[in-house]
Amino acid sequence: MNPVIVGIGEALWDVLPEGKKIGGAPANFAYHVSQFGLDSLVISAIGKDKLGEEIIENFNEKELTYHLPEVEYPTGTVQVEIDQVGVPQYNIKENVAWDNIPFTKDLEKIAKHTRAVCFGSLAQRSVVSRNTILSFLDAMPKDDDVLKVFDINLRQGFYSKEIICESLRRCNILKINDEELVTVSRLKGYPGIDLQDKCWILLGKYNLKMLILTCGVNGSYVFTPGNVSFQPTPKVEVADTVGAGDSFTATFISSIIKGLPVEEAHKKAVQVSAYVCTQNGAMPVLPEEFK
Repeated sequence: MNPVIVGIGEALWDVLPEGKKIGGAPANFAYHVSQFGLDSLVISAIGKDKLGEEIIENFNEKELTYHLPEVEYPTGTVQVEIDQVGVPQYNIKENVAWDNIPFTKDLEKIAKHTRAVCFGSLAQRSVVSRNTILSFLDAMPKDDDVLKVFDINLRQGFYSKEIICESLRRCNILKINDEELVTVSRLKGYPGIDLQDKCWILLGKYNLKMLILTCGVNGSYVFTPGNVSFQPTPKVEVADTVGAGDSFTATFISSIIKGLPVEEAHKKAVQVSAYVCTQNGAMPVLPEEFK
């Protein structure tokens, strides 16, 4: 088995005003990684239902490799409403298939051949999937160049201090936005200092290789020990922002794995995520210039 880059967690349908689109951060991440010519894999679970069949069909059309066991729960859906400035509001259905991802021998084998993984907090809202994700992280190679990306995604209160701290202890790259950073700082007990200082504290406390902070229209930062990269956010005509953050993470991690310096990887990630904002849905085909 070749080394793979994995997105693990929720696979679902985003039910948007114009119809349903395949969604979930792990699938978005894995899809964009595959567009850069790297072997990627999405890990989740689906129900034994029509929506589950349609996820398989969709992934096959996108030539996206997957590990999607069928479980005795319905395939996940999210009601998405887009506000006046194109920002999505989510209503995420509970007790669904991706809340019940089983940890199996096959999954353990995949973990042992994983060179980078992206996981979030949302898929850890249930004990079953949380234990599977943590077991997957623990089974990965211990090599120094293996990347464990915690792309925190605080949705609808589906998180806790325990989930966040356990994930921070296991990751070596943290991706977080400015609003999430305020929430995490409050949970960790160090509010009242500026965003950059909070980032330096987290970087040092958890011995991270990198911390990525996105601030919407106010740009983004990549903190590494002793250095910080800043990129302004390009001004574009926004169709919607669904999946833009996942495309950023996928582009950045793919670029780092291909050997680009942090500043170049950061710049490319900003350009790709800005392009995704100009398109409807989370998985547009990227222009050749980005690949």
